[in-house]
Amino acid sequence: MRQVAVIGIGQTKVDEHWDKSLRELAGDAALTALADSGLDRVEAVYVGNMMSGSANHQQHLGAYIADWIGMRGAEAFRTEAACSSGAASFRTAVMAVASGMVNSALAVGVEKMTDSPLGEITGALATAADADWEAGQGLSFVSLNALLMRRYMHEFGWGKEHFAPFSVNAHANAMHNPYARFHDELTIEKYQKAAMVNDPINLMDASPIGDGAAAAVVIPLELSRRVEGHPTVFVAASSAATDTLAVQHRKDPLFLKAAYLSGKKAYEQAGISPQDIDLFELHDAFSIMAALSLEANGFAERGQAPRLAMDGEIRIDGSIPIATRGGLKARGHPVGATGMYQIVEVVQQLRGEAAGSQVEDARIGMSQNIGGSGSNIITHIFKRPD
Repeated sequence: MRQVAVIGIGQTKVDEHWDKSLRELAGDAALTALADSGLDRVEAVYVGNMMSGSANHQQHLGAYIADWIGMRGAEAFRTEAACSSGAASFRTAVMAVASGMVNSALAVGVEKMTDSPLGEITGALATAADADWEAGQGLSFVSLNALLMRRYMHEFGWGKEHFAPFSVNAHANAMHNPYARFHDELTIEKYQKAAMVNDPINLMDASPIGDGAAAAVVIPLELSRRVEGHPTVFVAASSAATDTLAVQHRKDPLFLKAAYLSGKKAYEQAGISPQDIDLFELHDAFSIMAALSLEANGFAERGQAPRLAMDGEIRIDGSIPIATRGGLKARGHPVGATGMYQIVEVVQQLRGEAAGSQVEDARIGMSQNIGGSGSNIITHIFKRPD
């Protein structure tokens, strides 16, 4: 297997893009990534998306996007893995290039959510849960995460206020990200006064939906030496794992087993440990997921992630910076694009292009994209060569 390098990245601002179609959003990110890479064409295009069929009445996104960006003739198809669809598209691109089947690939994550009524989007998101045992019983993703958060507080003795630092940190970092949806400072006092959505989850515990797209171009590492203009960033690990679709079927619902397995495989591939990671773009769709992700990946002991956050260790200058460009909470969560946003942000950090929230001397970064309530988790580790 060949090593793979990221030579181009692109993204759109997460927002309510009433003036842009699904293809235009994807095209903006894709063409920016291509321009950044210096390539005119790629051999393959992989599009990550969750709900275009229901929200936009458009399927067949591979040919749809390839046609729009002038890549007719290229191999192209859509990958779907619920909220981890973006990372799935990137993993597909990495595997295609690493295997030698293609020499260049473009991964695009795109989602356009705000054109549809909120009830329809909530229903579409629920299709990532178990239709019989969860969604069919009236459970939404907010309520599933509320149950997890309530149980976590009961098991480990934390109060609701102890989760505030996760959201405060995300908003502080988003202030410096022009592509983030929110540029509003969040204080602990504002967090505590936020409207309750599904007790104990309030509005500041939950990530906002939005429209957006992000993209990356990958080629073999040995060919990337010929590309000028950016520091080389290569894929040190790419892994994926699954768990039960329904949370109720898990032996321990407060342990993200798929995150642990995916992370463990990624650490082994990269030949590193959690202590070597300089930043971690985790899937903070809800603040409880930030806590569970930190614990499953070895950054905190079971039940102690809130302490890590309260001690400031998740901040830019902490031991494990997270949500360095705002995360899902403040950058926004256009679900099928989220995994690609995370990857673009890690690459920005390793290139030294994260102005305002740059992690000093970042050399190894990790992204982890969660599908469902932890049922499909994809992890990537990136390195800047010594």
